[in-house]
Amino acid sequence: MFIGLLLVSAILLLRIGGLALRTAAGGRTTITHAVALARMEAVGKLVTSETGLRDIVVYQNTRLGSTKRSLVVVTGKALVGIDLKHRATVDIMEDARRIRFTIPRAHLIGIDITSLKTYDESRGLWNWFQPADRDEIYGQARDQLRAAANDMAVLQHAEQSARDLLTALFATDGYTVDVVFTPFVQQPAD
Repeated sequence: MFIGLLLVSAILLLRIGGLALRTAAGGRTTITHAVALARMEAVGKLVTSETGLRDIVVYQNTRLGSTKRSLVVVTGKALVGIDLKHRATVDIMEDARRIRFTIPRAHLIGIDITSLKTYDESRGLWNWFQPADRDEIYGQARDQLRAAANDMAVLQHAEQSARDLLTALFATDGYTVDVVFTPFVQQPAD
């Protein structure tokens, strides 16, 4: 009984002492938000397909004979569309009542990870999880979702969606709409 009372007293003293030290040392938590804007530029991208994806990431790292493992289920979205800023043209043939769009082929615009849920994680004796490991898991998850999106034929779906959208928007008053796709060329970064 004496040991129990001593243990409870020690815990209370540590709690009160910790609170007093944090308050005396200015231990108040503050939250700040800073946004750095490097550059703004006009975006001419038409997202014509958004596909929900889910995959499993198995992460394993061995160092000094000690292995850490993690099993993570990642959920995200693949955004697929057309870059209208590069090589997109419109020809209107009034006498034939025909509109011809020449646009680049669809490509993967981005991968948005909406959740990462860890189901199993074990660290090695000498190999603990570090922030760099979490970054590696996030990068691996993004790569796996990108590969899954490419395997699902989302590019063809995005091109058909673009064709349907442009036809619905411009095939009024008896016009015929033709949509021609040219090969997508990745533009170099500035």
